[in-house]
Amino acid sequence: MKYIVILGDGMAGEPLEALDGKTTLEAAATPIMDELASKGHMGTVSMVPASMKPGSDVANLSVLGYDPEKNYSGRSPLEALSVGVAMKDTDVVFRCNIVTVTEGEPYAEKTILDHSSGEISTADADILMDTIREAFNNEEFSFYTGTSYRHITVWDQGEVVELIPPHDHLGEVIGAYLPENEKLRAMVEKSFDLLNNHPLNLQRAAEGKNKANSLWFWGAGTKPGLGSFKEKTGMDGAMISAVDLLKGIAVGAGMSVINVDGATGSLETNYEGKADAAVKALLEDGKDFVYIHVEGPDEMGHQGSIDHKIQSIEFLDSRLIKRVKDAMDASGEDYRMLITPDHPTPIRCRTHTSDPVPYIIYDSTRQMRKIAHYNEKEAVATGNYESEGHKLMERFLAK
Repeated sequence: MKYIVILGDGMAGEPLEALDGKTTLEAAATPIMDELASKGHMGTVSMVPASMKPGSDVANLSVLGYDPEKNYSGRSPLEALSVGVAMKDTDVVFRCNIVTVTEGEPYAEKTILDHSSGEISTADADILMDTIREAFNNEEFSFYTGTSYRHITVWDQGEVVELIPPHDHLGEVIGAYLPENEKLRAMVEKSFDLLNNHPLNLQRAAEGKNKANSLWFWGAGTKPGLGSFKEKTGMDGAMISAVDLLKGIAVGAGMSVINVDGATGSLETNYEGKADAAVKALLEDGKDFVYIHVEGPDEMGHQGSIDHKIQSIEFLDSRLIKRVKDAMDASGEDYRMLITPDHPTPIRCRTHTSDPVPYIIYDSTRQMRKIAHYNEKEAVATGNYESEGHKLMERFLAK
């Protein structure tokens, strides 16, 4: 038996008046997920404990079967693992976004326009991060390039301070959300002076793109200590994702990380490449378990784009899930597939919520016969509910 998790990040949502009361998942054409729901088991699950905030870090730990209340030490240290940052027990690690803020007013009076700087490319971001490193790297602070707008700051002998994710406050004046720590705040403010008129940003503006003109610190944490996924489950697992957070979780859990050319973490990611890499890992490379993470629905939710979020869900269905299912069926290998979001990212608020999400568990050897559609409403109607998200993996892997 082979095991496949397909994670549509932020895929769940809320009913929208613009869609006649449907969610984006309900409105999307998803014939493959509907087929799997009809032949498998569907329900809802809470991936985020009530005591914790609804981040992809917490929720994806739950999906993998790790209790976040016992295993979570912060988001950024997990991302740091993925880019090879060596951490000491005394280090504090931050996510360091490059964001777009307004120009002209004093820094605290600026408004945050875009948490991703127009989904800036990693190559462009690295040029800007070179400027940041030249200005700020010292014995106390170190800056590392991640993927796209997502970067890492390590503070030697630092302190874990409460900081706000930028995507939670798009379109708002930023003064109330700036770091209280003087060192962090000074770097954030100076970063605007360093980046706003950087030649690369002047070029981006001339091309009609958002400037990547400020740093934003958040997600502080300390060195993680996840246990081995193989020791926990007996399975040799692999992670396929464009996002450093998921790669870092895999590194921390001792799973292989499979990089796919053209995997961007955006709407136009390489769905086919991810599908083919997963099938190869299972059928040719001897992996027992593959986790395929797709960031697109979450990014489109943060952007508040109804049409693009629907499109990202349809791409996931037609270009990735179908391709994996067809290849596994053709191989004759028995398999199980778990399809789930980690959390909702509703268009209404353009950020994460803690609401339960719909899941499907499909077993190629135990096909049911019913009519079902994969969406929030029908998943709730089944009455199948798991309140502790990390326990769903036990059910998925149970013999």
